[in-house]
Amino acid sequence: MTPTPSPTPIEVFVHTGPAEWWQILAALGPLAVLLGALVAGVIGWRTLKQKAEADNRAEWWKRTQWALDAVYSGDKKRGTIGLKVLKVLGESELAGAGELAVLEAASEKPLERAAHPLTHGARALPAQVQPEPVFDDDDRAMQIAAAQLREETDRRLGKVTPGWVTALAREQPPSHTG
Repeated sequence: MTPTPSPTPIEVFVHTGPAEWWQILAALGPLAVLLGALVAGVIGWRTLKQKAEADNRAEWWKRTQWALDAVYSGDKKRGTIGLKVLKVLGESELAGAGELAVLEAASEKPLERAAHPLTHGARALPAQVQPEPVFDDDDRAMQIAAAQLREETDRRLGKVTPGWVTALAREQPPSHTG
């Protein structure tokens, strides 16, 4: 006798228990790999960003050292250029409060000479015999650059700039001909 198919289909139900923990974990494997890659990417990006900022700070400091050397070189023209470079460096986002304090200190000596021109090595004379302060063009240009630097550092540090420094910063440097 040959088997004949049943006229009605037979439904078979397979009852299984809940999935085992390792089956669930295996199913989440690709998601875990994707999440791990994403975390590694974020860490890598932050590392590159931090390295770039550290490199920029190192270059900023090299320029600052050059400018400070120029300010204290004894050459007034070179010192004026150094103070102008320090002002530009002070405008940078790389200059924090500590760096700005260093830049501010560089402006002190020329500003002190501008504020008290007759007290450097000269003995005090009575007011009626005090001579007018004598600055050459290079002295004045350096004092103006120092005042401009001081204005910038005060602005960034939230300090009030003395009025005489602001007035000095607004002066036009003497023209250098020849």
